[in-house]
Amino acid sequence: MKQRKLDLVNEYKIYYTAKTTPEVVNIEEGRSIEIEGKGAPESDEFQTKVSVLYSLAYGIKMMMKKEGKDFTVAKLEGLWWVDSDKPWIEVPRKELGWKLLLRQPEFVTSEIVDKAKKEVIEKKKIELVSEIKFKKMKEGKCVQILHIGPYSTEPESLLKMYKLMEEKGLVYNGFHHEIYLIGPGRSGKFSPSKLKQS
Repeated sequence: MKQRKLDLVNEYKIYYTAKTTPEVVNIEEGRSIEIEGKGAPESDEFQTKVSVLYSLAYGIKMMMKKEGKDFTVAKLEGLWWVDSDKPWIEVPRKELGWKLLLRQPEFVTSEIVDKAKKEVIEKKKIELVSEIKFKKMKEGKCVQILHIGPYSTEPESLLKMYKLMEEKGLVYNGFHHEIYLIGPGRSGKFSPSKLKQS
């Protein structure tokens, strides 16, 4: 009998489905592998760490597949922040702090992640994998929008979100969270004009 492959995009539709007009959604708890860095998304550090994160994600996937629990590696995500009193959209991109994330199925545990990290380091000699952490996150009430186009036009989408927040009496609380529906792949490189994120 053919093994069923878990697709996280289909499993968590609210999480991966956004509209071009902002809306308020409730995001349940999820678990992810993540790695931290600083700078613009086109920087070498960003691209290197995207690649490293995917190396571990596929290591976990292959380990789970052998146990009969195959799944599709999830879409890349980014949590962004600034260490400044300036509005987020006014800070130079080289000063942006970020965490890159790849969501994991509920059956993936910290023990499994640790085992996969050791295998990736031993087999592929990617020492940077040791920086990756396994975390749980529950964001709760969020304002979500689908942004299509380059990072340079992202402020237009952010202003729409801020307007809705003002109308609903909501305040900014937490990280700016992006899910790259079409964007950086395993190499961390992408065509800015084709970027599609929520």
